[in-house]
Amino acid sequence: MAVFTPVTLDDINQWITQFPLGKPLALKGIASGIENSNFFLTTERGEFVLTIFENLSFEQLPFYLNLMRHLADRGVAVPAPVATATGELIVPLHGKPASIVTKLEGSSQMDPRPAHCAEVGAMLARMHLAGRDYPLQQPNLRGLDWWNATTPQVLPFLSDSNAHLLKAEMHFQEAFAGCDTYRRLQSGPVHADLFRNNVMFDGERLTGFFDFYFAGCDTWLFDVAVTVNDWCIALDTGVLDTARVRALLDAYHAVRPFTDAEQTAWQPMLRAAALRFWLSRLYDYYLPREAEMLTPHDPTHFERILRERIATLAPKLF
Repeated sequence: MAVFTPVTLDDINQWITQFPLGKPLALKGIASGIENSNFFLTTERGEFVLTIFENLSFEQLPFYLNLMRHLADRGVAVPAPVATATGELIVPLHGKPASIVTKLEGSSQMDPRPAHCAEVGAMLARMHLAGRDYPLQQPNLRGLDWWNATTPQVLPFLSDSNAHLLKAEMHFQEAFAGCDTYRRLQSGPVHADLFRNNVMFDGERLTGFFDFYFAGCDTWLFDVAVTVNDWCIALDTGVLDTARVRALLDAYHAVRPFTDAEQTAWQPMLRAAALRFWLSRLYDYYLPREAEMLTPHDPTHFERILRERIATLAPKLF
């Protein structure tokens, strides 16, 4: 992620002694993303990721870190949070909450083929099933309430055409969220941000999902839609690649079968997933925060995807 809070090895020499990791040997800021301050951390015990949370509070963070521990304990490939000698997963650093998690093997697959998409679909289904008995509850903080709060903040920056698109889609999604089909969708903890750069591969073998800090309780179908809208598209047009869509959906369905209600809700949910990220990119682009290594994403990408999802029917779930 972008670095909002600079940290040096000298800063953490004493701080890290509360973890069973030995001495810190190297620390390197991670430039991608725009939410938290993240660093690759090398210690005498191996390689880890240090995160300083810029928006989430000490009270909110147990949901995310305990979810990662819950999933890891059930065989889902996710980073495992490292506890202090007293069992704490979240500790202050420079006055902000911070954590250390294990670093996954492999690298991001930025040009996925159907085989990669199938791996992602199957693991996503296993993650949803593994989260069913997770005891903590927290809504998706970038869900409908956030969309409603953010829309008036970004509307003044938009062209007439885009302002009309945003207002019309918000009206559509409000109605969709209130319908009987939506109420019948299965739900539980979701990743909610499973883009290509948040998954690691070694060849065609998926080695893990990471960056759970947009997770929350939402419909599982929303999580699938977010994932398909990134993994299964032509990046320059937003058009869905049928072979990749089919591979991801079929692999998911084989682990956790889709329902008839989810089939009905699929197209509206793809639109909802596009809207969520168009709104967040508009907000980050026009109302940015200060950061040492901040590169806001182009909001046009998800505007294009939203227009494409409105205009063109997607392949069915099953």
